[in-house]
Amino acid sequence: MTAAEPRGGEPGTTAARRSDPGRRELTYAVLLCVAGAGLALWASTRTWAVELTARPTPLPPVRDARTGAGLLPWLPALALVGLAGGGAVLATRGRARRLLGGLLCGLGVAVAAGGGYGLVTAFDGEVARHWPALCLLGGVLATAGGLLTALRGRRWPAMGARYERRPAGDAAPVARGDGDRVTGRRTTEAWDAMDRGEDPTVS
Repeated sequence: MTAAEPRGGEPGTTAARRSDPGRRELTYAVLLCVAGAGLALWASTRTWAVELTARPTPLPPVRDARTGAGLLPWLPALALVGLAGGGAVLATRGRARRLLGGLLCGLGVAVAAGGGYGLVTAFDGEVARHWPALCLLGGVLATAGGLLTALRGRRWPAMGARYERRPAGDAAPVARGDGDRVTGRRTTEAWDAMDRGEDPTVS
């Protein structure tokens, strides 16, 4: 090893490498939740069945189109909550994120159950089974995203992680004669004070 070569990797580079898998998992989880909930919401607004009511001849039968939302009013509501929860995964962290993941997993299971109901129920008249199938698929995707968040979310970075407090060992050395470094440290300390709910302008 030459004198110019560092004995170890730089802390910032090592931390970035460690956070890369977490960021990828976070991206996958959010995409699964949002895509699954969005697909289920869209499928629930489609016509799942058309019931025909006979009338005296020569009048044609009355067609009554039934959407997934009409058959299961709670289905689009749960899908909307799941859609919002997928975005909230980015804004949470730690235990709150894991709890949110458990909630999203439960919502996904409920949405998938609604799609399964549409697949197995015998409706009168014309039936379109592909819309309940898409709703079931959306629920499965949302469940996978919620489960991934519940199991792994505590290790993922939070949105705005650049303002999070760093351990004391990660603080960059401050050179008294370097005004830029001193200013950068003061800025970081101000953000830390704001995270604690303190006013950084009050000495």
